Amino acid sequence: MKALARAGESGLVWHGLALGGFALQPRSRRDHVRASVAVLGTLVANTAVKQWVRRARPALEELPALAPVISGRSFPSAHASTSFAGARLLSGRLPGPPLYGLAVAMALSRPYLGVHYPSDVVAGALLGDVIGRLAAR
Repeated sequence: MKALARAGESGLVWHGLALGGFALQPRSRRDHVRASVAVLGTLVANTAVKQWVRRARPALEELPALAPVISGRSFPSAHASTSFAGARLLSGRLPGPPLYGLAVAMALSRPYLGVHYPSDVVAGALLGDVIGRLAAR
């Protein structure tokens, strides 16, 4: 779970998949660039929502978080939002089920590691999917 969390930091795994697609699928380079830009845009939108909502991360003395975090803000989950945006956009060029499987695993890792509430993950997934749908147009 910790490795999954590191791979999802700032949408890194999704940028890597887009870069791989860019290199290996020359005819669809525009789609891979669009996916990477949308993941970055999702991260920016997510950060703006976090600053607006200002929800603190879970903090339980008897159950400390298992992974480091960049900020003390929790809602929505950036890992979930970038993952669902990336899966939405890349599934047009790469097999969708493994991409969505990765997005779900990435999202579920966050409450498991103690750095998000489940509602943070649901909101992040919805935000990412909406941005992914808009970017796909």
